Amino acid sequence: MKKAETAGISVLLSAITTLTYMYTLANRNRLLTHTLSIDPNPTKQLNIFFISDIHRRTISPRLIDELRTRAIDAVIVGGDVAEKGVPMERILHNMRLLSSVGPLFYIFGNNDKEVGRKNILQVMDEVGATVLVDSTATVPNHPRFGLCGLQDRNNGTVDINKAIDSASGYEYLILAVHNPSLFKKVEKQLQPKLSLAGHTHGGQIRFGPWGLQDLGCFQITKYGAKLISNGYGTTKLPLRLGAKPECHVVEVRY
Repeated sequence: MKKAETAGISVLLSAITTLTYMYTLANRNRLLTHTLSIDPNPTKQLNIFFISDIHRRTISPRLIDELRTRAIDAVIVGGDVAEKGVPMERILHNMRLLSSVGPLFYIFGNNDKEVGRKNILQVMDEVGATVLVDSTATVPNHPRFGLCGLQDRNNGTVDINKAIDSASGYEYLILAVHNPSLFKKVEKQLQPKLSLAGHTHGGQIRFGPWGLQDLGCFQITKYGAKLISNGYGTTKLPLRLGAKPECHVVEVRY
């Protein structure tokens, strides 16, 4: 065999190995736990599950089994449960699984419109989810907490004033958006104890420190904490590199 042929085979095998790794990584189930204390002497705990950017993935029953051991008070879906070509049956299946974990809250992402806003609303209605469109709902069993959700601007005008007005009267606020760029528009007025977002996929495919978006992170802020997730699924290509998929349990102690 000629050297050129050998080199070509080596390159092909290396490419296949890399693509297999990227596909396997993209389909991992990675559940991260974060802790936030908002009282120096907490006596209660609120457990929130946050997942965003499911896109084409089917949620793993093993993930659901793990969550059922966590006493989840609220399941927050941070948008993009679908994209063009995802069958409604898969979306409904995923939302049924999530609603079996705890009360389900949903905000629109930018890709959800590709399967139709009406279709998404029908699914959410069928599973008993609360859809937050620039509005606030009380967190079940934790009446001191309001959950304020802003839809993605690709689904319509974001009414910032409406969202702020709806959040009045709560001692503590949780802010959920799809695109973290919305944080800066409302954080100063709402001063949420916890801010949640997805959308960026952590760059999805990164080369070392370089990517189209920053990696997701959980960080303490002057108001409380902020979580930007790498997301659960992928878009365009079912591949990841350097940006692991993730979903989250946030334990809020107060």
